Amino acid sequence: MEWQYHVLVHLDPFFYGHRLQLYRDTVPHEGFSILRAIAERMDKGSFIFTSNVDGQFQKAGFNSERIVECHGSIHHLQRVEVCTYEIWSADDVVPVIDTANCQMISELPHCPHCGQLARPNILMFNDTDWVPDRTDLQEDRLKSWLGTVKHPVVIEMGAGTNIPSVRRRGEALKVPLVRINPGAPDVGRATDIGLAMGALHGLRLIHAALIAGE
Repeated sequence: MEWQYHVLVHLDPFFYGHRLQLYRDTVPHEGFSILRAIAERMDKGSFIFTSNVDGQFQKAGFNSERIVECHGSIHHLQRVEVCTYEIWSADDVVPVIDTANCQMISELPHCPHCGQLARPNILMFNDTDWVPDRTDLQEDRLKSWLGTVKHPVVIEMGAGTNIPSVRRRGEALKVPLVRINPGAPDVGRATDIGLAMGALHGLRLIHAALIAGE
């Protein structure tokens, strides 16, 4: 864990401050709006399960109550040394980055109550100090939503095999799966479809097929 703290604290401009500002400035691409259009055609809408930590689904207008961020979020903080399980918003953090010298020159985030150094609420490799409470609550909402859906379908986009969190979760539901992946589109069941293409292209095809089928 000392190595991970080193990354968080001493290389903060790229791991935390730089990334936080980058994600705040990023505008969701066209694929998000197409996915929303697909979801709006469904009787029960959609529920997002993502390993991304950038908050782009919320920024694109998806209901924050229907998103699971299985690896946490850069837009939320927790204490570095976990003495409590509190998680809070990073909205008050305003990173000032010296990109030439790879330094965050503004103050590092701290707990608003005890003043202890804070870290992003992001699950890293071998991270035994990540606080999962926020994600656990999201998982509970997903479970409740699934109980209301008669014929769910999973649309999986860009989920690789090196970190297979999203792939495994979609397969575990044992419902029809559309896997969009230019490098690893293989599926294992007759009910599933694999599309060897980028996510944007695949979403456009699905949307067009729904419109044509009406």
